[in-house]
Amino acid sequence: SITKERTEVVLQGTSSLDPNDPSAVWEEYDFKCKPGDLKRRPCFITPYHYRLDWLMWFAAFQTYEQNEWIIHLAGKLLAQEEEALSLMATNPFAGRAPP
Repeated sequence: SITKERTEVVLQGTSSLDPNDPSAVWEEYDFKCKPGDLKRRPCFITPYHYRLDWLMWFAAFQTYEQNEWIIHLAGKLLAQEEEALSLMATNPFAGRAPP
C-alpha cells in the first residue's frame, strides 16, 4: 500500500555564522531520484533504485536514532567529502566554504 501523506527527510546546510538566526539562509542538498521538487519529473530506472534515495524514503518513516547512517552522511556532507557528494544531484556549497 502507499501512504496518503508524503513524509520526507530533507538535508540542508547554511553558511550563516549563527544557524539559529532567523535571517540564516538554508540551502537544500538535492538527491538524484528521491522525491523532492513537485515540479521535477520523476526519475525512473526500473527495475533498479538509487540506493541512497531509496533509503531516504524509508528513513522518513522512522527517527534518526533508527537510521544512524543519516548522521554519518550529514557529517560527510559537512566535510564536503567527494564520495558522499557524488551521491547527490546537487551540492549547494560547490566552490564555497563548507556549511
